[in-house]
Amino acid sequence: MSTLHPCTNIRKASLLVLHLPSPPRHCFGDAKMKLTIIFAGLLSIFLTPALADVVGSDSNSVVSGQQAVSVNNDNNVANVDSNSGWNSWNTLLDYGTGFVATRIFSKKACIVHRMNKNYMPSLQALNALVKEKKLQGKGPGGPPPKGLIYSVNPDIVSDLHQYGKSISVMCKGIPTYMAEETVGASLAFSTEKCISADILWILNISFCGRVVEN
Repeated sequence: MSTLHPCTNIRKASLLVLHLPSPPRHCFGDAKMKLTIIFAGLLSIFLTPALADVVGSDSNSVVSGQQAVSVNNDNNVANVDSNSGWNSWNTLLDYGTGFVATRIFSKKACIVHRMNKNYMPSLQALNALVKEKKLQGKGPGGPPPKGLIYSVNPDIVSDLHQYGKSISVMCKGIPTYMAEETVGASLAFSTEKCISADILWILNISFCGRVVEN
């Protein structure tokens, strides 16, 4: 007679609610990991309808670690999904309007700011990196990525259409705030709480202010 692993029942009954004796303590690690994976999968499902209008026929995408990057040449936009459980976020870069929107799921908010084209690669350059799969791994080496700090205005934006259709679709029905780049600022001396939305090895972005403190 074979001996079953004590975690077997957890795996087989992961979608059922049963009144069973408590499993051994070491099984909770497996269960916690599975819940994280399930959350990331559901997150991708919920994101798809919201971003349907920014997906066109001329698109390229690549996955690197917990981030997925897609470039849509039809609509002149790029999309970055960071799947890291409750700290997940989604960034849409609209090269047509010059605005960037980041949807932070833990804060249930969208943050919009102007694109700093001095540090953000052009859509053509980003598309080439995606096609050649050069966004995977830790990057090409060299100097560390530029860090940009944004101060988030606590006033809710009343008109999303000023940022273009793609951002309006992504942030519709979500409290949206405008952020301004703080030139010369350093996180080491910041008295505000900040949240990071780093784009691979390309750019380190931090949003600071009351909106991300709650």
